[in-house]
Amino acid sequence: MRRRVFALNFLLDLLALAAGMVVASLVALDTPLPWLAAEGLVRGSVFPLLGSLFTGLAIGSYISMRSWGNGIPRPSYGRAVTIATTTLSVTALAIVFLRSENFYFSRLFIGVSIVTMFLLGLAHRAYSRSRPWTESMVLISGEKELMDAITESPHANVIATFDPLSPEGPGPMIAGVSLVVDLRALLSEQMAQFVSSSSLAGYQVRSLVSVYEEHTGRMAIVHLAEGWELRTPVESRQGLYPIGKRLVDVGLTAVTAPLWVPLAVLVAAAVRLSSGGPVIFRQPRVGQGGRVFTINKFRTMDADAEKYGPQLATEDDSRITRIGRYLRKYRLDELPQLWNVLKGDLSLVGPRPEQPVFVEQFIGSIPFYNDRHLIRPGITGWAQVNYGYADDEADTIEKLTYDLYYVKNASPWLDMHIFGKSIWTVLSGFGAR
Repeated sequence: MRRRVFALNFLLDLLALAAGMVVASLVALDTPLPWLAAEGLVRGSVFPLLGSLFTGLAIGSYISMRSWGNGIPRPSYGRAVTIATTTLSVTALAIVFLRSENFYFSRLFIGVSIVTMFLLGLAHRAYSRSRPWTESMVLISGEKELMDAITESPHANVIATFDPLSPEGPGPMIAGVSLVVDLRALLSEQMAQFVSSSSLAGYQVRSLVSVYEEHTGRMAIVHLAEGWELRTPVESRQGLYPIGKRLVDVGLTAVTAPLWVPLAVLVAAAVRLSSGGPVIFRQPRVGQGGRVFTINKFRTMDADAEKYGPQLATEDDSRITRIGRYLRKYRLDELPQLWNVLKGDLSLVGPRPEQPVFVEQFIGSIPFYNDRHLIRPGITGWAQVNYGYADDEADTIEKLTYDLYYVKNASPWLDMHIFGKSIWTVLSGFGAR
């Protein structure tokens, strides 16, 4: 299914770019085919420029595909933005490094080509999203909560569920339907034979845990044994990924400093003028490996908000100042944490760090809570863009399923996907307290 969805989207984007080139050629060169333009309108060959545009599309499509990670491939508008941006960037780099007298260059041609491709890309994705698509499956498991979560996910069509100890196996499978099996469950002889026969017949047999992760973006904590299932993927990534991620953290924070430093100065002035007390709020948090560090935030609560000890923020918390609500809604209170990124306490993407007192409490009551500290915490993360804020232990458990999913599946592509969703989170104020 993943290859089919990618191939279809790539083909449609390819046709969209081709159409964009035709429109651009008509606008800039008065002909639908740029290589047939009249002499004098084109200096050099148009083929290097056309090749750069197609190369950019291919690279952007590959990045988009990899950003799916282990999740379900969805026709996302954000991926259309990624592809258009990458196409423009690759073309610009080609012009800078490869341009010669034989390299035709036109800002109008490039702009019209990419804008047309982008608009057509949005159009075909809107059409795809308007037509519901699902993965049909039969579930064999006794884990009701996991099966209910899969059933409720938007792209899963659960045809039937069966008890793994059932004395009778289901009838023959239907073509195009996946057989999803709980590999931890003890199967009756008849059910085991049915699973084996379905696999031999060529039907797709999948693990319940992998299907749960793909369709929900969460980790099935009940299927973790001793935590090595999380530590092994983290250890296997020790190499270029953490080094590259750290370079991106520092580089992106430094490059964007001319944007966020002046904004931080304005926010600091607003905090100072709106209420008495310090502008910066400092608090201990638990980072990678259990190391405690001091996090910096713009103060959004009363100066004596923790006079009775640390408390989780709640919805409509009376301790939050008037301007603090706006800062929290649009995440402007977290701007000083970019200094923590430069220091190495935080990454741009990762599980949100928690206070030591709550960490100690949750480690004692929530299994595998400490495993979220296997990697560096972040300003934004998979849990933040999917679940929002947790203000009690039950919410913390739900949020942990997203954090552990990220711990297991962290990659540059998932990080880019989180960045894209974070933009919507900031603009919409999703999950703010």
